[in-house]
Amino acid sequence: MSYRVVITANAKTNLRSYYVRAAERAPVTAARWLDRFEEALQTLADNPRRCPLAQEDDLVDVKVRQLLFGRGRSVYRALFTISGDDVQVLHVRRAVRDTATPEEFLG
Repeated sequence: MSYRVVITANAKTNLRSYYVRAAERAPVTAARWLDRFEEALQTLADNPRRCPLAQEDDLVDVKVRQLLFGRGRSVYRALFTISGDDVQVLHVRRAVRDTATPEEFLG
């Protein structure tokens, strides 16, 4: 089964802010990073259930999973849900950041 990957406005805003910060120091590298991250998000179309539940899963009534992207100190988590044939990417967080709040999932 193939899923449609939907990147929400919140997730796009998160990605944009990380990209802008990185582009201030290394624009070419930041652009490649963004392209690779977006490609990684599209792999969720094939098998999103391969990704583990996120620590935020206990905060809300829907299953929240995470796709990890990056390595070393630059690991990011794409938080997403699966609803029917859609994978909704809700947020992108640095892996070292605190968990998202329930309000962030409801807003």
